[in-house]
Amino acid sequence: MAIKVLIVDDSALMRSMLSEVINSASDLEVVGVAPDPIVAREMIKTHNPDVLTLDIEMPKMDGLDFLARLMRLRPMPVVMISSLTQRGSEATLQALELGAVDFLPKPKLDSTAGIENYRVEICEKVRAAYGARPRVPLRAVTAPKPLLREPSEGVGGGGGNLPERVLQEKLVLIGASTGGTEAIKEVLCSLPGQMPGILIVQHMPEMFTASFAKRLDGLCQMRVKEAEHGEKVLPGTAYLAPGHSHLSLRRVVGGYVCELAQSEPVNRHRPAVDVLFHSAAKQVGANALGVILTGMGKDGAQGLLAMKQAGAWTIGQDQESCVVYGMPREAAAIGALDDVAPLKEIGQRVLSRLRGIERRGLRA
Repeated sequence: MAIKVLIVDDSALMRSMLSEVINSASDLEVVGVAPDPIVAREMIKTHNPDVLTLDIEMPKMDGLDFLARLMRLRPMPVVMISSLTQRGSEATLQALELGAVDFLPKPKLDSTAGIENYRVEICEKVRAAYGARPRVPLRAVTAPKPLLREPSEGVGGGGGNLPERVLQEKLVLIGASTGGTEAIKEVLCSLPGQMPGILIVQHMPEMFTASFAKRLDGLCQMRVKEAEHGEKVLPGTAYLAPGHSHLSLRRVVGGYVCELAQSEPVNRHRPAVDVLFHSAAKQVGANALGVILTGMGKDGAQGLLAMKQAGAWTIGQDQESCVVYGMPREAAAIGALDDVAPLKEIGQRVLSRLRGIERRGLRA
């Protein structure tokens, strides 16, 4: 039985292109196309689709308004189709908060290779959405932002009574994909402002990572920013890999620095979680804590195993709380995890591990 897809987009060209692309897969079938949410509402009743693709900017009703109503009245897997603009990226992040499973930028229709890559990507995302756990959004519970944040370097105490040596010597590495924007937000917002440096890879395009970092920075106790090449990793700061480059670590006198590289994709991704995790295994060793969250595919599993083999402590999100149980499952299957926990507990497990390290004298 083919996965039934309903396309909602005000552009006739996009409706035609998406229909052709999705119908090219033998296990997918477009059961209807709608130029606006009003028509879509009736088509949902008639065709009972398994997955919806949804544009954001449409006449009669904004895509975000429609999504909010849909997730309240008839939760179903939704893949957002967004423009690569500042407004498009911010609206997409709002859509993920409202319960959309995933998103895809609108394609560039100027090359055969580009359309083929888009075909592969959208078909994969529709399949993943079909198998995803629909998430009915709850009111976000986020840590209050401090009015002033002290400079991270050289600040002791804080972080749940973590001493400066833990803040300075330990690093936390996080990898995620599908469903990861909300998962990362929940983990970071559960942590205090004074933490060891945190480095994050989330699969998303360049414009989206800039907006995502800014959004997190406005919600979390710690500072959150896009990583820059050559900058020193400081406590109290989370560094998000920009969408155009792999993020890795290099040890220097007195700590670590971020390195960015626009080299070939790894596991078909750039940035790739495996690149960050493998660098942590080599450069940080037992001073690292690795976290793998919800996501499609296997990126990060081998890198997390390398971290564990180098003495790092590792944890994965459990199946029940994942939007897509792909990356954590692959990590569990190869023995890369020391611990497994629901999303709501992961931040506190990491913090407890750091407190335990303090009691054991910094031994991971």
